[in-house]
Amino acid sequence: MATRAGPHGAERPGPARDGTEMLAQAHGEPQSSGSFRKSGYDRKVSSREAKKKKVIFWGIEVPETLSWHGWELGKEIIRHLTLKNVHGKAQKLTYRAPSTPYFFTVFQQPITLNPGMSLTLPIVFRPREKRDYEDSIFFMKAEGEFSVALRAMRPRFGLSMPAAVQLPVCAVHNVTEMTFPVCNVGDLISVFSWETPSPFFMTSDRSTLDPGAECMVKVTFQPEVAGVHNAVATCWFGGEVKQKRTIQLKALAKYPCLRVSVTGKEYEGVQPGKFQDVLCFGSVPVGTTVEKCVEIFNMSVVDAPCRIEQEKDPLLHGYVFSCDVSHGVVPAKGKLVLYIRFQPQIVGEHSTSYFTIGSTGCHLETVLKVVGSCKGPSVSLDQYSVEFDWINLGESLMQTLKISNMSDVPAFYQFDIDNKGSVFSLDRPCGVLEGKTTLTLKVTFRPTHPMNYHRRVVCLVHHQEPMYVDFLGTCHSDTAKPTTLQERHLSWYRTNMVRGLTFYPPDILSMMLKDGKLQMDEKGALMLSPEIFEDKPPKEYFEPNAMTEYFYDGVSSDLALFPAHVSVSPTEYDFGCCMPSHKAEPLPLCVTNHTKGNITVAWTPSHGSAFQVHPEICDMPPLKSSTFYVFCKPTQVNSLYAAELEGFAVYKVMRHYTNIENDATICPSWCLTVRLRAHTYEAEREHFIPQYILDVPKTFPPVVCDTDTYCSMLLSNTGTSLITFSVNQTACPSVMVKPSSGHIMPGGHQIFFLSTHPVNRVTQQHVLPLQLNSYPAYTKKIVLQSCGQSFLLHLEGDGNLYFKPLHIGTSSTRMYTIKNCTSLPMVFTWKIFQSHSKILSVSPTAGILQPFEAMAQAWTFTPNKETKYVLHAMVFVSWKSPDLVSPKGLHYVLRVIGEGALGTIRAQKEHLDLGNVLVGGQQSCSIVLLNDGICTLNYILSVEQFITGPHNPEEVRSDPLALELEHSRGTILARSKAFVRIKVRPARRLRYTWSIKYATCTPTAADLASTKEKQQPLCCIVATGTYPTLRITDATITGSASKLHIWKLFSLDTLNEYLERDPTPGELTYRVPTRHSTCLIPPVYTPLLLDFDFGSAPVGSEPTIARLLLENKGVVPVDWAFLFPSDQKMDMEHWAEDTDFTPQELHQMRVQDNQLFSVSPKSGTLLPGQEKSVQLSHRHDFIGTDRLPVLLKISYGHEILLTFSSVTVEHNQRYVHFASNKHHFAPIAVGGSHPPTQIYKLYNGGSMPVTFEVQLDNIVKIQEKNFRHPVFVCLTPRGEIPPGETGHIEWIFSPLEAKTYLVDVPIHILEGESTPVTFQGVGYNPNTVQKTDTSSQFVSSADYSGSAKLTVPGQAATLSHHRICLGNIPDCTKADQLVFLNNILKNTAVVFAWHISCCKEKAHMLEITPNSGIVQPGESIPCFITLQPTRKPSLCRINLVCEVYIQESLVQYERDLHKWEEGKERRAVEFTITEKDLGTKRKLTSPSVRLSDSAETENLSDSSAVIRKYKTLPPLKSRPTPSQPPGHLERGLLLGKDASQVWVKPEPPKPLVLHLDVSARSYTIEEFLRKFSLDFPKYFLSRPFSTQPSESESVDGKGYRNRMDMEPKWLSLAAASKPELEMVADILTGVIRSLLENSYFQESVRKLQDEPIPYFFQFQSAKSAELQDSRQGSTISSRVSASTDLDLEKDGERKKMSQETSFSHFLESYKIFHQKQLREKEIISRQPAVGNLVELVLKNTLQNILTEASRGEVVLTARPMVIALPPNPSRRITNPAPPSSRA
Repeated sequence: MATRAGPHGAERPGPARDGTEMLAQAHGEPQSSGSFRKSGYDRKVSSREAKKKKVIFWGIEVPETLSWHGWELGKEIIRHLTLKNVHGKAQKLTYRAPSTPYFFTVFQQPITLNPGMSLTLPIVFRPREKRDYEDSIFFMKAEGEFSVALRAMRPRFGLSMPAAVQLPVCAVHNVTEMTFPVCNVGDLISVFSWETPSPFFMTSDRSTLDPGAECMVKVTFQPEVAGVHNAVATCWFGGEVKQKRTIQLKALAKYPCLRVSVTGKEYEGVQPGKFQDVLCFGSVPVGTTVEKCVEIFNMSVVDAPCRIEQEKDPLLHGYVFSCDVSHGVVPAKGKLVLYIRFQPQIVGEHSTSYFTIGSTGCHLETVLKVVGSCKGPSVSLDQYSVEFDWINLGESLMQTLKISNMSDVPAFYQFDIDNKGSVFSLDRPCGVLEGKTTLTLKVTFRPTHPMNYHRRVVCLVHHQEPMYVDFLGTCHSDTAKPTTLQERHLSWYRTNMVRGLTFYPPDILSMMLKDGKLQMDEKGALMLSPEIFEDKPPKEYFEPNAMTEYFYDGVSSDLALFPAHVSVSPTEYDFGCCMPSHKAEPLPLCVTNHTKGNITVAWTPSHGSAFQVHPEICDMPPLKSSTFYVFCKPTQVNSLYAAELEGFAVYKVMRHYTNIENDATICPSWCLTVRLRAHTYEAEREHFIPQYILDVPKTFPPVVCDTDTYCSMLLSNTGTSLITFSVNQTACPSVMVKPSSGHIMPGGHQIFFLSTHPVNRVTQQHVLPLQLNSYPAYTKKIVLQSCGQSFLLHLEGDGNLYFKPLHIGTSSTRMYTIKNCTSLPMVFTWKIFQSHSKILSVSPTAGILQPFEAMAQAWTFTPNKETKYVLHAMVFVSWKSPDLVSPKGLHYVLRVIGEGALGTIRAQKEHLDLGNVLVGGQQSCSIVLLNDGICTLNYILSVEQFITGPHNPEEVRSDPLALELEHSRGTILARSKAFVRIKVRPARRLRYTWSIKYATCTPTAADLASTKEKQQPLCCIVATGTYPTLRITDATITGSASKLHIWKLFSLDTLNEYLERDPTPGELTYRVPTRHSTCLIPPVYTPLLLDFDFGSAPVGSEPTIARLLLENKGVVPVDWAFLFPSDQKMDMEHWAEDTDFTPQELHQMRVQDNQLFSVSPKSGTLLPGQEKSVQLSHRHDFIGTDRLPVLLKISYGHEILLTFSSVTVEHNQRYVHFASNKHHFAPIAVGGSHPPTQIYKLYNGGSMPVTFEVQLDNIVKIQEKNFRHPVFVCLTPRGEIPPGETGHIEWIFSPLEAKTYLVDVPIHILEGESTPVTFQGVGYNPNTVQKTDTSSQFVSSADYSGSAKLTVPGQAATLSHHRICLGNIPDCTKADQLVFLNNILKNTAVVFAWHISCCKEKAHMLEITPNSGIVQPGESIPCFITLQPTRKPSLCRINLVCEVYIQESLVQYERDLHKWEEGKERRAVEFTITEKDLGTKRKLTSPSVRLSDSAETENLSDSSAVIRKYKTLPPLKSRPTPSQPPGHLERGLLLGKDASQVWVKPEPPKPLVLHLDVSARSYTIEEFLRKFSLDFPKYFLSRPFSTQPSESESVDGKGYRNRMDMEPKWLSLAAASKPELEMVADILTGVIRSLLENSYFQESVRKLQDEPIPYFFQFQSAKSAELQDSRQGSTISSRVSASTDLDLEKDGERKKMSQETSFSHFLESYKIFHQKQLREKEIISRQPAVGNLVELVLKNTLQNILTEASRGEVVLTARPMVIALPPNPSRRITNPAPPSSRA
């Protein structure tokens, strides 16, 4: 391995330059990949860059590469390689020439470089052909070698560009761009082009790159579909042979999501389902512009281009709504504010328009409805006639006239009267009336002639119809006093005018009235006689429409409402240019009298006016005309002149009131007006430029075809000069303008009214020339458009409405849109045939459609039979305005198509089992409903609940329904499915069944009650309510306590019993752990209280650790938690805390603050069948009793208050821990002769031995009360208990009656306290209790599992069972049980040893085989537990302890102990002299010798005692306390001295203690036969035997009776007195008699006779033995015959002769001998030793088999092997034979 220098000179190990890195450079591969790839070849840098790039190898700086470019064949090119020493010392190196002949250098020689010096080495390149050359030159140093690459490349093309380009996220149909650089890294000019797949596009500003040049290429991404887009773009470049380079293009396209939000007040006309987005402008003043905004939100993450399109108006209608934006981009997660303007032009018009807002290229669009109305001024006059009564000539009179604007829109008004040339004048004839204001005008009357004056003056209002006001006045002179004209006269005149009577003068009318040709009506007006009209009613005067009256006056139009009485011609005239120096031609005015009376015409003089009339007054005969001349006399040049001439014509008879006989004949005067204009501008002089503002609408208001339409126009004079105007109506005859000529004073304005008459729907354009200031150049062309309106109603879908097939009786509603395609409001009304009214309906049936408004209507189709329907409905339309004439019966037809069908619903799963559901919890699931029909079905679901299981019907009846439907009704579309979400909340631990039914919903049956009869079954749902079930299956605790003791300390039986119950409502107050308490001691909501007793221990001892194994026995997960009081308290502010603590709270705070009790983990979750170990611990830090209430909370389940308690005692205190102050004896049958012995346990929790005494005073009292019968007998009234162990007190409970016995027994502890304990026993009658009850009395009702489940950390072995129960056994039999000891370690063997933890006197009762041994890693060893015969009835509960050691630690301990003992012996004879002045003082009496232990010297031999005077004093020690472990003394020796001088005695390893509880209940044989007679053959009676049993004892059983006689109880009976014996005889007689009469006893005896003989029988009669001998007598064994032959051979011939003569005698003697041998054999077999031996052999055999099976030597569960026999060749086997034998 060579070493390589780093780039900065630091030496580091690395491969040689000819390794992988060198190869990479040799082939042109870069060592590191950058962001750009090179094309053609991968040249890293150019030649110049290569020269500049340096590397350093061990202090030598060289170029990395030496390159040749631009070389030619046949020429040598030299490049210089520079080596520089950058190190601080001199460098020596050598080099090796290049290997190829194309590169060579000078001859090799050593190189020495001093610090900072350089050496140039020439390298010559000599090419021979056109190709690329690569080589290397190597340099060697002591540290290693390095190389410099030599390269000579041909000129080539090369482009560098990124490998991939990631474009930003883009919206569909949008465009995003990105640029990237392209660099020419080649040696030649490169021309490149791109091939790019869609939707990517490449653009570049250049297509040719010089070497080293760079350009930017733009990538454009324009997607049409959403998704991830990956494409490869190809760049072609090079010369004749094209090269390509690819680049990966990546982009992501997404669909945009736009949402339109309308701000402001919600529009009241929004209809559900259609046009949800409505922008309402409200009522906007005419001529003004209002702008509102609409927000377009982009909910997507991409910029979204959007388009805004306004609906096109099919008819010409001014776009009153406008939006400047037609396209825009909404930023991602942003918004675009869209401004829409509303500029109404026609007062009273409701405008509606629609804007379509959508993403570019997407079909999802939002229609925005825009509505608004136009409001104008509302001007009115307080009176419409002004009366001036009469005044004298030359006087004037003023009256007031109020004009009011009720609208908030400013109003432009103008009274059409010339104040300078009229007898009536107003102080403000024109002006602007602001909104909600009233203006008081002053009207002045200045008559010029004595006559009646009446002028009807029109008040023009912009954007409002004109108003008329009548001015009435009368002028008297000295000679002429006409009748005073009043308003009633005017009313009679108009009625008379309608009736054609006003063309007659008053005098003629008076004569006709006298002649009876005329009459007066009830109103006082004149009328012709009824005879003339032939009972036709007279005509009445009705006020005409103001606009009609204004235009149809007979002057502006050829039509007139009423014929003119007096007319003048012309009504307007333009004098043109009238220079003051030239006299203009007068204008002749022709006045015609159309009446049949003489009239007088008087013109109102206007002093100072340029226009004069001659003559001023003239009388005219009836039906004649007169000519008046108007003279124009201007006074200034270059000026404009305009005026209005006013004249009045009146009947001549009206000059004096005396000529009037009846007021009804009075006729007011008629006003004549002439508009005149003139100017004095020279011919070539330009007229004054008018300064004006023209407010003119673009269109006429829409009207029905062949109807007049009107609009107003306002011309305001904003200059300081007079403006004259004239409209050439001949240029546009279709439009009438009034006034057509006139003048406007500076600051004033002129209101025009225009009228046209559209005849069809064709749009017409009108151009009106308005000439100003009598100058053709000042002509303004006014362009207006008009269009007639006719009915056009658009029906959606070409008048067809389709409904999907419907279920019969159900309804379907669809929205159908109709649109008013006209500019006028339209009223519509739907008509449906009566026969179809129950099938088809619409809402609304009638309404108003505003111009261009679309309205969505709800159509409801309800089929009543199974068929197809084609129905017709008609919509009748008419105009909203009553003034417009609508054609009658105009309607449109709508065709409705539908179908009625039948359908059913089914569930995908007809039976759904939800399994187990937590009570109080919730489980959700979905029911899938299927509709296979062609029609949509509306359904109603109903639920019927059934409950099974043990329950109280009254309680369950009040429970709510445990199944809740998310929706009980719904709709399923045709051929589809629907999901109905259900929630199940069972209230009890019962089984629930729900039957779900459905019924189709119709309008007639819309609720559940009406559809109950039509319900059909749908599905059935089953669930079982359950509570979280938790159970304690195992428990362990530190110390010598047994399993039974642990279960008793922690009341685990009761806890499991509580956990099996149903929770109470109080426990479910908080279903999950909750901090709900505000005090330190939380409130208790549960009635379940338990004590968790941790026992007792001395202070400072190891913590008491208990482990509980929690198992979820249920079927639902269980969430459990141990809540300390602090876990239930809410966090509160300090000021809210209560600082007055009770002693209980202080104690609880001390326990929690010091963490005396702890639980780990405190909470968790258990799945069904899952187990979890929980560790509970208590630290003994403080003396006394510690208590802490801990709440065991199961979510949605139990809440049990556990009181943790533990006692900590002083070291010298004698203390016995009582697990409970009450003890229950096992129930005992009354009348039993041998009650069992029972045990009460005491635990010594202190560190001192304890002696206890049982006070028997109360027991004696109980005995006296029960006729001196010993009900309670204490067999152990006194005893001693070692520290940390359990003591037993034996009791006998013998009830006299079937009842409960209680006795309080004080147990006194010497040097301690006395504790009263209540002992309770129950006696029962065995005749009234079933056998099963008596047989199971021994087994606990809340027994725990005997198998081992819980392991502790560091545990090396486990037992297969922690408890074995041998059950009920006779007291003279053995009981065996098998337990396996398992080594759970994989690599270490363990050593075990069995012993009994307490009551050593009972050690003989149990036998463990093997008692000790070694278990290899991973192995199991069987241990056989044998309970010896108890010899007396008792309740046996024995705790076996198995101490397990790890073999390695035990071996190491023995080694250390052996070394320590050897050292001890050595230290016994060795000593150390520590005196420093030993040379001067040699005194043997004061040596400083130290031994290891003073106590050890006492064990020295006598021979060693002679050197006692040389032994040092023992080291100082502290006396160990009793609680200190072994070795504590040695560990504490000589603190502060050298630890190496102290040799501590090794401590034995601490064993792992495994407890095994063995329990059994033994009975006497008589009692066992009485209670468990069927189980008696299962047991072997183990009998004791003497060393020399006699025959009589073996056969008749006297030995057993003698043994019984020797018992104390039988001896007491023999010593009884005669009365006592008689009493016993009487009792026995009664007992025997009762037995003989008892049917149960007789039946038992019969059963015993029929029972088979047991395998181990102990009794046999002589008769049965003889019978057995006779059966076996015919068989003579070979052994007997063999012995007979042997005797004959000894005697010779005598034996042969005796065989012939006495063979029969021999047989007889043999039978006697054989019988005697059988009797001896039977006697031997009856001996207890033989029976025990047989039982022992069988027991060992079974144990050996089980042992071999546990080791794997024998497989007990293996299938038997079958050996097949060979086939018989003599016959053919057709069927396979069964197995012939088994191995």
